[in-house]
Amino acid sequence: MKTSALIVCAGKSERMKGVNKILLPLGNSTVIGNTMLAFEKAESITEIIIVARQQDFDAIKSEVEKLNISKFKTCTEGGATRQQSVINGLKCISKETDMISIHDGARPLVKPEYIEKVIKDASVFGGATLGVPVKDTIKVVSDNLITDTPYRPSLYITQTPQVFKKKIYFEGVDFSIEHGLDFTDDCQLVEAIGYKVYMTESDYTNIKITTPEDIKIAEVLLCSE
Repeated sequence: MKTSALIVCAGKSERMKGVNKILLPLGNSTVIGNTMLAFEKAESITEIIIVARQQDFDAIKSEVEKLNISKFKTCTEGGATRQQSVINGLKCISKETDMISIHDGARPLVKPEYIEKVIKDASVFGGATLGVPVKDTIKVVSDNLITDTPYRPSLYITQTPQVFKKKIYFEGVDFSIEHGLDFTDDCQLVEAIGYKVYMTESDYTNIKITTPEDIKIAEVLLCSE
């Protein structure tokens, strides 16, 4: 099945003190360069679409040329929210696409084998996301008082990519637009129209670069591979 990868990296990087995290150096490339390489190596991915800020297009395309990313199709500008950014990316996918893989551009350590694994699960269940079991005990707190302790074995940390059959995802987009809904998580969009999303177990190295400390952790993890 032909799968289009939408790599979303149009955020303002506010927690990185104004530094655009996707363009930070990482290993022999940058954060976005490593992310693109993972999808380049994933056999099921047929095209890569980057959703980013317009001012970052040239730097991203420079990495594409440097790394010889043959599956790169285009850059397109992000929207005011994550969901709007994804919708902008959807406008660029090929008509022949069967599956849509949506990934955070700031998750540069995702492994190609896990991309393949989640695509395979999504082709069976209609939608799937990478994730890992929660290690710590989670508490629900209100006014600094613990009100509940969820059952830990049922809790997962959701990662990306999140992959869906094209028909299902478009149905979710239409529903969200019709009802004025805006989701920060693509699984929520599909869940809103009654579909169950499969949790594909990943590993704990698929971290998201959010703060300056994360890039140091990513460097260590990259060197240990």
